[in-house]
Amino acid sequence: MNILHYWRAMWGIIGRELLRYLKQRERFISALVRPLIWLFVFAAGFRAALGIAIAPPYETYILYEVYITPGLAGMIQLFNGMQSSLSMVYDREMGSMRILLVSPLPRWFLLISKLLAGVAVSIFQVAVFLAIAWFYEIQATWYGYLWVIPALVLSGLMLGALGLLLSSFIKQLENFAGVMNFVIFPMFFMSSALYPLWKLKESSELLHTLARYNPFSQAVELIRFALYEQFNQEAFIFTLISFLVFILLAIIGYNPSKGMMKRKGRV
Repeated sequence: MNILHYWRAMWGIIGRELLRYLKQRERFISALVRPLIWLFVFAAGFRAALGIAIAPPYETYILYEVYITPGLAGMIQLFNGMQSSLSMVYDREMGSMRILLVSPLPRWFLLISKLLAGVAVSIFQVAVFLAIAWFYEIQATWYGYLWVIPALVLSGLMLGALGLLLSSFIKQLENFAGVMNFVIFPMFFMSSALYPLWKLKESSELLHTLARYNPFSQAVELIRFALYEQFNQEAFIFTLISFLVFILLAIIGYNPSKGMMKRKGRV
C-alpha cells in the first residue's frame, strides 16, 4: 500500500458520501428548515424575553438574532454529525460497512475519511444557512466568513467524531432515534447557542457550569468569535481536545479486538 492507494480510498469514501447527500434532497432541506425556524420565528420571542440586545464576550451590543446565528450554525453541524453516524449504523446493517472495514487499509484511516466527508457536507450546509441569514441582514465581514472556515472544520470534526463514537455503541437502527434525543437536545439546550453563559449563571450556577464545559458550547463560541475575526483560545483548545478524545474512542470502538464491535460479534 502506498500513498496513492490512501488518496484514492479517501476520495472514494468522500465522493460516495457527497453523492449520497446530493441524492437525499430531504436531508438538505431538513438541515436548513430547523435553524431557519429558530432564526425567523423563535428568535422574536426569545429576544422579547431576554431583552432587545445582549452583551456577548466580544463587548458589542447586538440583536438576539445575530447572537444565535453561530449557535444555529453549530446546530447544523451537530445534527449532521448525528446523521452521519446514522448512515454508519445503516451501512453496518446492510453489509456495506463490513466490506469497507475488511479492506487492507487501516480502520482509523477509513473512519477519518468518513468523518471528513461528513465535515464537508456540514460546512456546505452552514454556508447556505449563512447566505440566507446574510439576506436577512445578519451579516459578518468578508474576513469573518474566511475566519469561520477553520472554526467550522474543527467543530465539524469534533461533532462528527462524537457521532462516530455513538455509532459504535448502537446495535440496531431502531435504537438510533432514542440515542439522538438523549445526546442532541441536552447538548444543544445546555449550551451557549441560545443564551449567553452569564445569563445562564443568573438562573443556575449548576446549569452555567454544565453549559460552560459542554463541548458543543465551546464549538459554538469558537464559531461565534471567528465570525467577528477573533480567536478564542480556550474554545479552540477545548474543542481540539474533545475531538481527539472522541475520535480515539471511536477508533477503539470499531476495533474488533478491543471495542464494541467485538462485543456485538460484528466486523
